Amino acid sequence: MRQLIAGLTILCTTTLVAGLPAADLQVATVFTDHMVLQQQKPVAVWGQASAGHQIHVRFGEQAKQTIAGQDGHWKLTLDPLSASSNPHVLTITDRDTDEQLQVSDVLVGEVWLGSGQSNMAMQVRRALNPEQEAATADLPLIRLFTEGSTGSEVPQNNSTGSWQVCTPETASAFSATLFFFGREIHSKLQVPIGLMNSSVGGTPIEAWISGPAQQGTPALNEHFIEQQAAYDDFDFAAAESLYQRQVQRYQQRLQAGETGLRRPRNASEARNRRGPPGGLFNGKIHPLIPFGLRGIVWYQGENNANSRWPELYQHQLPTLVRDWRAHWGDELPFAWVQLPNYTASDVGWPEVREGMLKALEVPQTGMAITIDIGEEKDIHPKNKQDVGRRLSWWALADVYDQKVPAASGPLPAACKFTTNSVEVTFRYPVQGLQTSDQQAVRGFELQDADGNWHPATAELAGDRAVIRSKNRNAPAAVRYAWAALPDCNLVNSAGLPASPFRQHRDTP
Repeated sequence: MRQLIAGLTILCTTTLVAGLPAADLQVATVFTDHMVLQQQKPVAVWGQASAGHQIHVRFGEQAKQTIAGQDGHWKLTLDPLSASSNPHVLTITDRDTDEQLQVSDVLVGEVWLGSGQSNMAMQVRRALNPEQEAATADLPLIRLFTEGSTGSEVPQNNSTGSWQVCTPETASAFSATLFFFGREIHSKLQVPIGLMNSSVGGTPIEAWISGPAQQGTPALNEHFIEQQAAYDDFDFAAAESLYQRQVQRYQQRLQAGETGLRRPRNASEARNRRGPPGGLFNGKIHPLIPFGLRGIVWYQGENNANSRWPELYQHQLPTLVRDWRAHWGDELPFAWVQLPNYTASDVGWPEVREGMLKALEVPQTGMAITIDIGEEKDIHPKNKQDVGRRLSWWALADVYDQKVPAASGPLPAACKFTTNSVEVTFRYPVQGLQTSDQQAVRGFELQDADGNWHPATAELAGDRAVIRSKNRNAPAAVRYAWAALPDCNLVNSAGLPASPFRQHRDTP
């Protein structure tokens, strides 16, 4: 297979630049050699040409045609395709000029989009056992498209990037989370896997939700207006001057022998990288629509956990899911990675985790709980193998109806408050709740009527945990693993950890 791929000829490479006149035939950049098309769904193909020209697209036995509009944009839809590991050619022809483009080595299988911030962007070379993982990555039926655009003030119609075949030479540069996720899916389904990575480190979720969606969400509208005003009022000269002073001071402290210093951040660079609220949606997601997908995985939240508004995440994440689904016109399965254990202020991290848990109320969503595989002092934990595996177990179970050890770790389903205890019932206990170290349950707390929290014990029975405290007052609330770096050990029989949560007596 690798020899066959190496022998294929790139007949034409094109890049569509938004806003330029389209005198020549062009196809969106996401359609490049080595790509994977989504099986069993209509396949949209689009690009630019001279206005009014007849565009003909052929793939396998299918042939479709359309007319370029007055703005030169053309789009058509191929009928659903069957999975195929045999390389095909996608041919686009302008019938008025006989100009032709060909995209070679095209496979058909399962396509997943991955997005978020630096933990999604983090490459295999920075994960656990990078040399061993790369050496065993001779997996030519797995391909990755890395989206390379920046944020934008207006929605863009095309992106930058290219598809790569997974080999021992290329795998190190793959998104680690996507690679380990895709490897598990491929191993189980035995079909080609297309992975699309559109992520930017150090970015908040509000950069990834379209502006109109944020404006149309009552809980987010005021925040959107404030963020837009801050973007518009940004003083580049003052920010650059401050950055230069900070760098000078940083270098002086280094020369003085100080250790553990963080290099100053350039606020101007960060502003340009993310753009305005919705800027990364405009620049890095909009150009991919309506490319055929099976689903989406999301790995983000650290930036929002360290912000002044972590409580907004419970509204932001559902808005993002609904926004992207609306733009694709498809109720795409959508899962995310809950923030792991990490040393940080306890204000922010638990709230964002809670927002992620609450967002599971949106249908066809899932969550990989990672409260046990973070690193105390590294915001970029290296164990992306388990992150990808947990995401894949959700996808295999809920999207592909495959048997897996567990689709999720335990999730709180109901809380029953009594005079001196709280009974919590969990979803996904599999064969019953237990502890990861065979010790007594750790991580539960009960709140008294005065608002004070007390450590609590828990008795496990099947899918239930009965929590009690030495404090005799009637419990007003219960919470579990409510800290940035919690000491907790509740798992299901598949070894997946329970999600952090909190519940008040009077909350439905």
